[in-house]
Amino acid sequence: MRLAVNIDHIATIREARKTDEPDPVAAATICELAGAQGITVHLRGDRRHIQDRDVEILRRTVTTHLNIEMAASPEMARTAQTVKPHQVTLVPERRDELTTEGGLDVVLHAGNVEKVVRQLVDAGIAVSIFADPDLDQIRQCQKIRAPKVEINTGKYAEAWQRGGNWPGELEKVATAAKAARKMGLTVLAGHGLNYRNIDGIAAIPEIEELNIGHAIVARAALVGLDAAVREMIALMRSPRR
Repeated sequence: MRLAVNIDHIATIREARKTDEPDPVAAATICELAGAQGITVHLRGDRRHIQDRDVEILRRTVTTHLNIEMAASPEMARTAQTVKPHQVTLVPERRDELTTEGGLDVVLHAGNVEKVVRQLVDAGIAVSIFADPDLDQIRQCQKIRAPKVEINTGKYAEAWQRGGNWPGELEKVATAAKAARKMGLTVLAGHGLNYRNIDGIAAIPEIEELNIGHAIVARAALVGLDAAVREMIALMRSPRR
């Protein structure tokens, strides 16, 4: 199981003062040297953290795998075709949300999402869709020929945090991952994962990659980015039972 580190909140700190530090590009390099096998950023329509210049430089400097999360919009499709990241993950996006709140409704927006998927795949870019652990959504991802799906672990993380029915939410993720793999999709996962709740997700064999950002950046504020990445990778490789 690979770790892709989302470095959005390195840029959030920078943009709080509208200065040039900390530099997301430098953060990406540290993450890769610490063992991360991918770098993820979310290029939002309002450019609240990651900027166009960031993705342009990251594309030239990331040596592992650059994944850009973006809305399934014509503007973002054009940007991706210009930057040509290794992968694009299509996500829902609302201007007033603090973070992505749920999976993309591929069933409802199948026509538009399929069009963007085809544009990106034809440009030689791998495409993943951020989807809830719902079998109808997973089937629709396969139907529109998306090569990959990233399963939203947000409800599992919320249930774990609040002492809710997290085993039930974990089972939904595991079931969706197994179904997606059987459909021929590459399975990724992420959202809300941290050092305390990672174990159950890391034990799901069908999941090939996890996207984790906030928890790692928060931990880095205390122990440094290199140590934070290495700690997460260690937990992923040896889940606690």
